[in-house]
Amino acid sequence: METIQKAVVSRSPAFRSARQIILFARNFLKYPTMLGSVIPSSPFLVNQLLSRFDWARASVVVEYGPGIGNITCEILKRMRPDAVLVAIELNPDFVRFLREEIDDPRLRVVEGSALDIRETLTRLQLPMADYVISGIPFSTLPDQSRSDILRESREMLRSDGAMLVYQFRRTVLPHLKRHFGRVQEDFAVLNILPARIFHCTL
Repeated sequence: METIQKAVVSRSPAFRSARQIILFARNFLKYPTMLGSVIPSSPFLVNQLLSRFDWARASVVVEYGPGIGNITCEILKRMRPDAVLVAIELNPDFVRFLREEIDDPRLRVVEGSALDIRETLTRLQLPMADYVISGIPFSTLPDQSRSDILRESREMLRSDGAMLVYQFRRTVLPHLKRHFGRVQEDFAVLNILPARIFHCTL
């Protein structure tokens, strides 16, 4: 575990570099509805979000929309040595950045849509996910796409798994309740913008 963590941490300064911020800002200007925020998630939001994980049992974690990887790196720091993180990203600029900057054998960066979680896990020969984490701005998605992503996410979770969703609007809550048996809501104040965290279980 120590060796793997050092591999990730040794790359982490790149994520605080000017290149990282420029890349994120440029893509926000190009695709504002895809990113949802002009700046990456704060460390406070990331820590609050990941505090919900049971890292001892998490063997497969799926992240939708990893962007420039600030949450991705923190997941890798906490994960078991034999666990796998599947990062599904639609934006080819972010995909290239993640593949270049994160050197960790547990990470699988997949260029594609969150709609393809079933196909992605099957192709990678992985079991159902322990956790799915998503920062996709669901409020900007077409109703059918949002519903399909939530349905597929629920169906690809283990029975004791959970989906963690962080959003800047509360409008996704009724949709989450439609697909999950239990939804708990937290509020991350120390973030620009303040964010809501939804912990969804079957």
